[in-house]
Amino acid sequence: MDIAFGDGVLLFGGLLAVVAALSGLMRGTVLSASVLSVTLGIALASAGVVSAEAASPSIVELIELALIVTLFSDGMFVERELLLRHWSPVTRSLTIAMPITIGLLGALAKLLFPELSWAEAFLLGSILAPTDPVVTSSIVTSRLVPPSVRHTLNLESGLNDGLALPFVLFFLVFASPTGDAGDEALKLAGEAVIGALMGLALGYVGGRLHRSLPGGGVAPRYEGIYAISFALVAFGLSEATIGNGLIAAFLCGIAMGATEHDVPQGFVEFAENAGTILQVITFFVFGALIVATGYDHSVPPLVLFVFFALLVARPAAVLLSFVRTKLPRPERLFIAWFGPKGVASMLFALLALKSAVHNGELIFDVAAITVIVSIIAHGLTDTLGARWIARRTGAD
Repeated sequence: MDIAFGDGVLLFGGLLAVVAALSGLMRGTVLSASVLSVTLGIALASAGVVSAEAASPSIVELIELALIVTLFSDGMFVERELLLRHWSPVTRSLTIAMPITIGLLGALAKLLFPELSWAEAFLLGSILAPTDPVVTSSIVTSRLVPPSVRHTLNLESGLNDGLALPFVLFFLVFASPTGDAGDEALKLAGEAVIGALMGLALGYVGGRLHRSLPGGGVAPRYEGIYAISFALVAFGLSEATIGNGLIAAFLCGIAMGATEHDVPQGFVEFAENAGTILQVITFFVFGALIVATGYDHSVPPLVLFVFFALLVARPAAVLLSFVRTKLPRPERLFIAWFGPKGVASMLFALLALKSAVHNGELIFDVAAITVIVSIIAHGLTDTLGARWIARRTGAD
């Protein structure tokens, strides 16, 4: 962002203070930290107080850091029993619903924005396919929501970021003037496998060493630091070699949580605080970016695309993938609606903006506006949705 360091510290310190001060007021209402942060970002950028450059390396790195911490913490809280008992809905969401979502969004993007090539249209669809674990965090931790639903949304939002990345990179290469999609696809598949192996290995080692380290193991006050260090190492080692860092971070969390149950308990408070700070700052930057990039194309196609992405593509794909499952209808509808776009989609959109893709700016603009609308819509309905499904399922 175009702001001096001291001013930036003052701004973000004040932003965190406002969000923390209003947390009690927002609890149990339709407001959320993400909605408040986006609103403040848009308001201050519109007033000229701050300005953001979409291609700034610092912004990309901020979003990547938010993804690393969020994916790892989500993986830490995957219950082993639920992983075995409720794997079918997650598998269907990832292997059936996500490709259908990409196809639906890509086809409509090509129809509404004819200047996009087919590769660019499906690139836009891939960017908006993953759901966001930050925006759904209040849902996956709410005891009003059935465990199977929380588990499905948690695993889906954690895994589909990494699984959507190969699609994004594939269409980035395919949409570029000179790209060999076949070789790139093989390369990306190898990166995903290697990243997964690195993450699982590091998570397993970290969990096993937790209590066998000198001095009786990790001190309780350092458990959160110990855990998150493995997430950073998994991501960094994968990126420094030939692995996928996002997949490595998430699977590292799953492996550590499954190996040593005491680590997640010590990590809860640390993860929540770190995740909230990154969430507030990231979504504030999102709001500023929307004002900075603007939108100089036709508005009706944009409105139609956003509504289709949120109200048709995701719900239709999920409901179709859940045909002949044992999930009750209210749970299917709940999962179908809560597919918010967020940090991963914004990061992928930035990759498109910085690439050699001819219509990268249009792709970024459409994706960014869709993300903002999604953050607001899903942020305003998370509490209401939790109460609705609690009434439907008889949760206490």
